[in-house]
Amino acid sequence: MTAIPQGRTRRSVLVTASCALAVTGAMVLSGCGGDDPDAGTNGVGKLPPAKIQAKTRAAADAAPAVRLSGTVVTSGRTYRLDMQLKADGGTGSVTTQGAAFRLLRIGRELYLKADAGFWSHADGGDGGTGKLDGKYVKVPQRDPAYKKFSGFTDKDVLLDGLLTLHGALATDGHHADQSGTRTIRITGDNGAGGTLDVSLQGTPYPLRLVRAGDAGTLRFSDWGKNFTVEEPAKSETVDYGRQLPTS
Repeated sequence: MTAIPQGRTRRSVLVTASCALAVTGAMVLSGCGGDDPDAGTNGVGKLPPAKIQAKTRAAADAAPAVRLSGTVVTSGRTYRLDMQLKADGGTGSVTTQGAAFRLLRIGRELYLKADAGFWSHADGGDGGTGKLDGKYVKVPQRDPAYKKFSGFTDKDVLLDGLLTLHGALATDGHHADQSGTRTIRITGDNGAGGTLDVSLQGTPYPLRLVRAGDAGTLRFSDWGKNFTVEEPAKSETVDYGRQLPTS
């Protein structure tokens, strides 16, 4: 048997050890020793970026439910969202400029729940709003607040407005999200038009979106995981009796 030079053996061990290191976070996943980075995936990483975008949009539209969390910047204001969404309703929390409230939508019925501080600030004083503390307030559909806030609870409306990259599409390598799920990243205008990480495991759902123009970062999870929305009890619901605040 021909002896293998010690130096070559040592180099082989080092290469093997290097290839065995797990790549985590936002580091690009690359093949080692010529391995195919798309091996064992759903295959969308091999597609042109426009087709990847089409497939992930179709997957998102078809999913019965999703959880969305992160920030959205619109009209100069930052909203921090943590919402569960499905076709016939949604629920979750919204925080903006120090004001926090919960939203609940069942069909076309929208409810807003906040503490006394929120309502007091809206009134510019107490104004007798203490009775609203921790209660669900039904938002009339004709109220301007309905249009403003219902969009945060509408899966189709929210995803249609968010899952859009601007400019020429391109792919930007293989990555891994916080849970270790392998993804392919697509970009618009080399990232200036936003970036979207799409799952390479199972259904090609969108997992992370960085919006164009520093307009927020969102994560998507619990795709297809159902949840229940129920109309609040009458004892938990009050009538605000005037136009709801939208600012």
